[in-house]
Amino acid sequence: MYFIDPHIHMAARTTDDFLAMAKMGCVAVGEPAFWMGYDRSGTNSFYDYFRQLTEWEPKRAANYGIQHHCWMGINAKEAEDVGFAREVIASIPEFLERPTVLGIGEIGLHKCTRNEVTTLLELIELGMKTDEQLLFHTPHLEDKYLGTRMILDILRADSRIDRTRVCIDHCEEHTIRQVLDEGYWAGITLYPTTKATPERATDMVEIYGSERILVNSSADWGPSDPFAVPAFMYEMRRHGHPASLIRQVVYDNPLKFFNQSRNFQFTPPA
Repeated sequence: MYFIDPHIHMAARTTDDFLAMAKMGCVAVGEPAFWMGYDRSGTNSFYDYFRQLTEWEPKRAANYGIQHHCWMGINAKEAEDVGFAREVIASIPEFLERPTVLGIGEIGLHKCTRNEVTTLLELIELGMKTDEQLLFHTPHLEDKYLGTRMILDILRADSRIDRTRVCIDHCEEHTIRQVLDEGYWAGITLYPTTKATPERATDMVEIYGSERILVNSSADWGPSDPFAVPAFMYEMRRHGHPASLIRQVVYDNPLKFFNQSRNFQFTPPA
């Protein structure tokens, strides 16, 4: 069965991962801009990273028959310095016109500070001006519920937001209902140390249904699994779910969400 990983950081993965994912049925990925494990020293570092996501990674993925798409943004871990963030934001519009860019992301909150909110509001404003989809990062562990509530409150206050074009990612059992009830897409991240496991993700699909749910690996440079989506597919099969339901979650849903991007182009596998 073909699948799409809608949130994975392939810039931190090897070409061997691309090959193995392709053998497992991966036909497309979405790669949000994220924190590299260290704070970058200047706007040129971001500029070169954005070039990597839009120029090099699509070519690397294409070698294995995988279609690569990406998002432009500033991860919440680098949003505290508002002045620096504004310099980076000023460089983003150039990349939003590139053919593989889906929108603004991943953006959101980390420690839920005033400065993070300021940067987040300016990134949302950019997205509204250029008619972009939005992909939100919600905080880890003890800040998860607070940060999710803050993001939902910010979005609710902006009448321009089209909720069907927004994904609130890294949902867990105590936040997914709020996200779905307010009309957003809910991302469930399969991560070995935080977020969710394939087993927990299967439970959430069973409880909340398959509509507007995206399952992803968010695999990066840390302990993570680029093959987490196939692991979820196995768990769904183990629970007795039909192939049609599994396909909806891992293939049809990402396509439906991505298709709302003004740049999105996808060639179905033969």
